[in-house]
Amino acid sequence: MRVGSMPARLGVVAATALIVFGACNSSGYTAPAASSAAGGSAAPAGSAAAGAFPTAVSSGNLEIFSYWTAGGEAQALAAVEKVFSQQYPSIKITNAVVAGGAGSNANAVLAQRMQANNPPDTFQIHGGAELIDTWVTTNYMQPLTALYQQQGWMDKFPKQLIDLVSYNGAPYAVPLDVHRNGVLWYNKSIFTKYNLQPPQTWDQFFQVADQLKAKGITPLALGDKDQWESLQLFEDILLSSLGPADYRAVWTGGFPWTDPKVTQALQTMAKVVTYVNNDHATLTWDQADGLVMQGKAAMNIMGDWAKGYFESNGWKPNQDFGWTVAPGTQGDFIVVTDTFGLPKHIKDPGQTIAWLQTLGSVKAQEAFNPIKGSICARLDCSPTVFDAYSQSSMKDFAKDQLVPSEANGPASVPAFLTPITTAIAQFVNDRNVSNAQSAIASACKSSGACK
Repeated sequence: MRVGSMPARLGVVAATALIVFGACNSSGYTAPAASSAAGGSAAPAGSAAAGAFPTAVSSGNLEIFSYWTAGGEAQALAAVEKVFSQQYPSIKITNAVVAGGAGSNANAVLAQRMQANNPPDTFQIHGGAELIDTWVTTNYMQPLTALYQQQGWMDKFPKQLIDLVSYNGAPYAVPLDVHRNGVLWYNKSIFTKYNLQPPQTWDQFFQVADQLKAKGITPLALGDKDQWESLQLFEDILLSSLGPADYRAVWTGGFPWTDPKVTQALQTMAKVVTYVNNDHATLTWDQADGLVMQGKAAMNIMGDWAKGYFESNGWKPNQDFGWTVAPGTQGDFIVVTDTFGLPKHIKDPGQTIAWLQTLGSVKAQEAFNPIKGSICARLDCSPTVFDAYSQSSMKDFAKDQLVPSEANGPASVPAFLTPITTAIAQFVNDRNVSNAQSAIASACKSSGACK
């Protein structure tokens, strides 16, 4: 996620054979055709023998491909590179950052290179369908089962997180961070002044919202200029209605979009958006957080990159701002994870293995995540290097049900991301439950997500 600037995830852009969504909020794109040159072999590129797994080497060149260009995220990546260079001083790092277009420029370049069998040595990608459906099932990536076994990672990352980066039982990427979607942030001075408690259910939310509205304060700040923000709000409400099992299933066709529980979620959202600022369609997510800081709005529901925005603008956790999970989602954790993997057809996989070993280490994850505003993907990082919010997130991450984000994953096949984003954006404007539910169900089927 971006700290202090717009998360580069959305902004729907067609590019080459892609449907691209930017850097920290959804970069889902249409999966390319399977690479015939990849040939379906499980042997890593550069291996002398089929089935051999490359080992880390201590010298050479390593090209890292990412779209982390904002201050906090760029600094976090630099911190990991410093750890890596201490361990492998003879490996020269080339950081092939592609800026601009809210991540769409980077994704277009990556697709061109992957399809031309000229991949970077490793690249940043969200765990989930963005990784699996775009690059794994299309045969562009190498499995990392041997690396996980060598490093003893199978019990260091949560099983549900490993599942998010796995296909047919094999992991294909190393998670570096974890962000949480579905956090309700609130202005503590407003809540203290009016003796309000952060809502734990949607009924409580409406009660609090009515009291705030009566005081002339916008209850909920929303900035959905880029549209992913309203989809993200909807997935939080959807999780509260469906619960984790049905929520996971609805994105893959195992639970029907026509179910009354989905209707209920849409009805709840239709009421929620009556409490947002009138100019929501002209604001980005961070501008909406700005309304909370200015006291013009009391609450915002956003991923925990909002914490980075608050802190970068001088607010302190538990002093200026407070937080709780989105109403009705206690015990559930919508996870967004940035990962790196091992592409096929790279010249020197040993340098990539060295990089992946470093990324999966406690030292690298503790260096990276406090700067980026995320928490470790590992379970054994020290809480002492994190602030109060991140410590609370770490506790929840270790015990909660982990579920994927559609707006930031995506949770479903990439082809479903554009039509559901469009449907929810339209729904925010007209609040027509029947039309939205029908459009989403139809899009799920036509995209191949619902089979």
